[in-house]
Amino acid sequence: MSLPKFILGDNSDYPDAIFIIHTEFPRFIINLENDEVEWFEDFDVEDQKELQTETENAIKQATEFYDNEIAKYED
Repeated sequence: MSLPKFILGDNSDYPDAIFIIHTEFPRFIINLENDEVEWFEDFDVEDQKELQTETENAIKQATEFYDNEIAKYED
């Protein structure tokens, strides 16, 4: 199965939360309400520097994905 890089999600138990699921490495879910990130990966100490750069880029891309998706609904 081929998955999109980002998936938009919500849950009625978290009515104010907006979740973006990142399906590629490093896999994570970010809650845009509070920017909390839940990782699906285990990282070594050696991965920390690369992870920081990848994380910043992936979170920026997740936010841009959300903004683009919302813009489509508004049009």
